[in-house]
Amino acid sequence: MSNTRGPRSSSVAAPASVSPAVRTIATAALALTSLAAIPSTVANAATAGPAATPTVSASPSRHATPTKKPTATAKPTKTPTKSPTPAATGSGTPTANAGIWRPALASRWQYQLEANSKYSATGGVNVDICAVPQSGGACVRPVVFDIDLYAGDGTTLNTAAVNAIHARGAKAICYIDAGSIEDFRPDYKQFTDWDKAHGNSLLGKPFSDEFPNERWANINNDQGQRDFLLKMMKARVDKCASAGFDGVEFDVVNAHEEGKSVTGWTVTPATQLIYNRALAALAHAKGMSVALKNDLSQAKELEPDFDYAINEECYQYDECSALNAFIKAGKPVFHVEYETATSSFCTGTTKLSFNSIKKSSDYSLKDSPYTPCR
Repeated sequence: MSNTRGPRSSSVAAPASVSPAVRTIATAALALTSLAAIPSTVANAATAGPAATPTVSASPSRHATPTKKPTATAKPTKTPTKSPTPAATGSGTPTANAGIWRPALASRWQYQLEANSKYSATGGVNVDICAVPQSGGACVRPVVFDIDLYAGDGTTLNTAAVNAIHARGAKAICYIDAGSIEDFRPDYKQFTDWDKAHGNSLLGKPFSDEFPNERWANINNDQGQRDFLLKMMKARVDKCASAGFDGVEFDVVNAHEEGKSVTGWTVTPATQLIYNRALAALAHAKGMSVALKNDLSQAKELEPDFDYAINEECYQYDECSALNAFIKAGKPVFHVEYETATSSFCTGTTKLSFNSIKKSSDYSLKDSPYTPCR
């Protein structure tokens, strides 16, 4: 996992000026030829367009729209027994779609992708964290935890953390890197073997200078790259379900915004829509909700397919308005800032109905520091 840490690239390509209608047509056309290797439920969801709405101790993970990355390595934590205090907003209740959990609009969250050995009993995750919010008052507890698929050893599923989170009345989101390939993952060799067998057409440039241990994935399908990636992501999603997670965060799903000079691949907005919708369908097929991570230029188009949004640094880059579509649909936005002080952003993002938190300015995603806005 890697978060998006490090200065965000200033060369991020502006979203292509393609109308939503043109993108939708292109998306449908491409989908018909690229999803043969995916379960029919996923292919159907990806090609049908929007569905009816109802960061081994892990190495750094990526976050923010462009090139920083939060480090995603949640390691199990100890399992104390406190449950969220009354001050914590509800974690949401299942709605339609086979009881898939969909969080309430106001749901306080925690983002911990790096393990703390102090909490080894729960995979390195501090499930009892309680912090005084920027707004003041008593300490409050998160009711949604975004943690890595794996515990601190990098191979054990984070089941212990998930069970401890559930014991406290909270929910757990499973972090998966879907747009770049990290060399410390248990399934890494399958990606490199496929890449070599297909003319080095899968693994692109290093994610960034700060994260040379992961490379941008090619989500095009001229040699079946996207079919292979979705097969691998399905296997990861299956593991999330086995560990008992309630939702999934797919990271690095905005290659089209970065451009070939950054990723090594030419990815169109239509291709990104196909891939992102197929990922959402994978999570839903396993009974889990799904987050749209960043990809702000497509937030409005993808809102019907996703259950909530996770965003890094939209306040710092003056991009938060792009997530209005989720709020209007009654879907929460889980937002984190790293470099900006809570005194600068909390008032504004709280007015937007975001669930905002402040994490470390060095872009690490340990259990602390942790300051929720409310």
